[in-house]
Amino acid sequence: MEPRARAAKNVGKMNFSVNDLSMILFAHGDVREPLPETVRVFDEILTDFMQSIAFEAARAAQYSGRQKIKYEDFEFAFRKNPIFLGKVQETFEKSKEIKRVRDIMQTDESALAKEVAEEEKAQARNAGKSKAVDEELGEADDDADAQMDAVGKKR
Repeated sequence: MEPRARAAKNVGKMNFSVNDLSMILFAHGDVREPLPETVRVFDEILTDFMQSIAFEAARAAQYSGRQKIKYEDFEFAFRKNPIFLGKVQETFEKSKEIKRVRDIMQTDESALAKEVAEEEKAQARNAGKSKAVDEELGEADDDADAQMDAVGKKR
């Protein structure tokens, strides 16, 4: 479908939250509470930009004979603007790095949790053995003391 025909579908509706758009505007130098008209216009501009890039990427995928859009299609859509292309590539690289670090942390945490669980089990086993040994020795000692006393009394 043509981008312009589809864009009319959301006319008058906000596609992004007012709070998110306000924070983006504030981060780029606007006042903390921007005018509602400013937020509305920014929403329309951002929506139009994202739709045009998505349609351009979809065209590249369709030209390649695919129905699904890949990362390379967005790179192709941004080929004429090296600043946007660099930011998209940087974002994807950071995303991959964050995912890799999360995987490392999860495996480290799971390995650490396994080690802690094994240590707790070992301590519980050792504590159980030491109690059993103390009880066994304690009873044996009592019996031995009783026999010693009995032997001592007999003498």
